[in-house]
Order: sequence, then C-alpha cells, then structure tokens
Amino acid sequence: MGHQAGLKALQTTVEHCVRLGVETLTVFAFSSENWNRPAGEISRLMDLFLRALDKEAGELHENNICLRFIGDITAFKPAIQKKMMKTQKLTAENTGLRVNIAANYGGRWDITQAAVRLAKAIASGALAADNINEHTFAEFLALADSRDPDLFIRTGGELRISNFLLWQSAFTEFYFTQVLWPDFGAAELDEAIATFRSRERRYGQTSEQIRGHGNA
Repeated sequence: MGHQAGLKALQTTVEHCVRLGVETLTVFAFSSENWNRPAGEISRLMDLFLRALDKEAGELHENNICLRFIGDITAFKPAIQKKMMKTQKLTAENTGLRVNIAANYGGRWDITQAAVRLAKAIASGALAADNINEHTFAEFLALADSRDPDLFIRTGGELRISNFLLWQSAFTEFYFTQVLWPDFGAAELDEAIATFRSRERRYGQTSEQIRGHGNA
C-alpha cells in the first residue's frame, strides 16, 4: 500500500511540475541498495512497476512528457527491461517535462561506470588521458545530457542523500522535509521551491559579487 501511495505521489508531482514549467524531474525509484530488502517486498514492487509502465506510458506520451531510466537496468527481469525500453522509445521525441527514473541506480555506481567507460575510451585511442577534466568525465555519467539539478528534495525526515546523484549534486540546494513520500503533493513541492528561491546561490563567490553581477 505504501508503494502504491508512492506511485500516486509521483503522478501528482509530475503533473504539478508540468504546470510549473519545470524542465527536468529525476526521481529515485529503486536504489542499488534496495535489493537488500525482503524478497517479498521486492517482488511486489516489481509487479507494481510493470503495471505502472503499462498504465502510464500512453498518458505520458499524450502529455508530451519524455521518460528515461538511469541505472543498471540489466539486473531487472527481461519483461521489465522490455517495458522500460518500450516506454523510453515511445516518449523519446517528446519536448515537454523530462522525467528521469533512477532504477537500480547508485551515485557510486554511476561514477564507477563512467570511469570504466572513460578508461576504455583511452585504451581504444578515442580519448587522450591529458584531455580529461571534470567536464569530460561528466560526459560519461548517466545524466550526461542533463543539467545538474538545482534542487534536491529529501522526504521522510531523513538527513542524508543515500548515494543519489553524488557527482551531479556538487552545487545543488538541499531541502529536507518530515513529510513522507506517499504524502508528498503539490503544496509540499511549492514549499520546497519557495524555499529554494529564497536562497542565494554563490558558486564560490561572495554575496557582494553576486549582487554586483545582478546590477551589471
């Protein structure tokens, strides 16, 4: 029931992001550590995942939403992988809200797989080691074609990021709420965004420099 309510919260959040004009929403659906949960819970979650893909794919497409999955999806059953790929293909050309679903994802996994791909590129001669910098490295990450997140929302009163988007969150603003994810809705999203807008993002500069740029 909790996972079902969580799916409803995701639907509400996606709809409200569309209304607000949000460009990209990335949701942590299933972490690489979640495999350690009881087998029965994982099985029910996978069943819910399949049913949700069947039900929501057409509606996402009709609303011009682009859906992508990030993470090592090869760990899922073939039927789930097939549904994922089918939904991605269906919505790939949509130009509205982009929804990234992190499934069997972990920030350390993301950095590790990027390092492996980078090493292979060097070994093949496609890339020179001297040309590697943080921008080059980022091109091998799961969200290479997306901007780094502006706002990171953690629900349920937890005060940690649980191995999510470790590289991408270097300058992200964090918002922590006691509200559980199944209870998260439009009002809670509005509050998180309002808090984000009240903050000054300096990126290593001083407040005076930021205000000076604003007056330029």
